[in-house]
Amino acid sequence: MANQVTLLDFWPSMFGMRTKIALAEKGVEYEYKETDPWVKTPLLIEMNPVHKKIPVLIHNGKPICESLIQIEYIDEVWSDTYPILPSDPYEKSQARFWGEFIDRKFYDPSWKVWATMGEEHVAARKELIEHFKTLETELGDKPYFGGEVFGFVDIALIGYYSWFKAMEKFGEFRLEKEVPKLVEWTKRCIVRESVVKSMADPDNIIQYACVLRKNLGVE
Repeated sequence: MANQVTLLDFWPSMFGMRTKIALAEKGVEYEYKETDPWVKTPLLIEMNPVHKKIPVLIHNGKPICESLIQIEYIDEVWSDTYPILPSDPYEKSQARFWGEFIDRKFYDPSWKVWATMGEEHVAARKELIEHFKTLETELGDKPYFGGEVFGFVDIALIGYYSWFKAMEKFGEFRLEKEVPKLVEWTKRCIVRESVVKSMADPDNIIQYACVLRKNLGVE
């Protein structure tokens, strides 16, 4: 069966970057379609009628929505190459737990540190740093979240890497001071070819965030 793979995505999306990394780890070729999330195109509505959000992975005409689900799908479909999720049921459950933690706890304060002002901004910065520290504790002294190999949780978090610089700039904190072990982890991740080819330039992200801040009346 031929594999026709398309990714509907928007270049600053940390969620799309996750999916790109997973596809790259598996060596899967795909068609990339830049899709502005503010413009609900007919294709986006057709492929993701519930949320109408990117990224959407389309495999042989069938859509797969939500980036963590996409990563797991990619891992299962192209199972003969680099394993992303561990095979052990317990270890797999833990990887899913931490992926879910990142999605549920991390996203909200990560954008509020650059998109809000006043008390809301201060609270978001405090919450974000706490979550970074929780993740650093889970990482411990391991090279990667899954141990010796780059895997599911690493992809879930490194998708945010392009935004780290913007978080630091507008949140007025330094990750190296707050979570030095996590910073070392990022250095190990960003030299991987799959990550290098999938990430947006952090300086371009800052420029994009500045535009959004002006549109939101933050500056």
